Amino acid sequence: MHTVEIRGVALGDGIPKVIVPLCETDAAALLEQARALGTSEADLIEWRVDALDGAKDAAVVLALLPDVRAALGQKPLLATCRTARDGGTGPVDARYPALVKLLCESGQIDLVDIELSAGNDMVHEMVAAAHANHVTALVSWHDFSTTPPQAEMIDRLRRMQALGADIIKLAVMPRCRADVAALLGATAEIADRHPEIPIISMSMGPLGRISRLAGEAFGSCATFATAGRASAPGQPTLEQARALLKALHTDL
Repeated sequence: MHTVEIRGVALGDGIPKVIVPLCETDAAALLEQARALGTSEADLIEWRVDALDGAKDAAVVLALLPDVRAALGQKPLLATCRTARDGGTGPVDARYPALVKLLCESGQIDLVDIELSAGNDMVHEMVAAAHANHVTALVSWHDFSTTPPQAEMIDRLRRMQALGADIIKLAVMPRCRADVAALLGATAEIADRHPEIPIISMSMGPLGRISRLAGEAFGSCATFATAGRASAPGQPTLEQARALLKALHTDL
């Protein structure tokens, strides 16, 4: 699999990397947690911008961003404004792509999350804005209610690749064990047959937790873990993820 290196962290190489979300609603609490995560065992930090009070005002986000960046030290920073259509609280109108572009232009972030559900044209524009500002484009798609057929998940992942993503991400909700198997099967097919860029995938909730921890066996290059508020159901703690990933990697 092709690797993407960000501040010395190689996604797509070796043991899956652990991404920890910052989901605090209050600026002071957010910065306190960011400082703690800056010295933690997390590999990357995701700022869930939409969780912040006042996040619908881009000026509020951009004013706080340099302090978040400074608090994290050298940890790679992924900026995510998750919209309501993908399970967050962010706006789905023109404010979404506008904020993504401003984040890319800020000079403060390393990666940006771009939702596939924004549509091909808009995704292409946001990916171009990321690349123009030397920001890694992570294109994602989320379904918090169900798991599509395996072929449909593969098609979505291939579309992300075609739109210029540097990293692709898929998160779905299982209703049965077969759904978890379908997610892992889609991950394996992309990793084996279309390994041009790294993939991050997970089946959410308690039923899908195994996908967050055994992703390396199927081709997923990272997982999300909590050190405070969770950003999605089924996330293990940072300590749990580190221990279990290490154990599974050692046995491979």
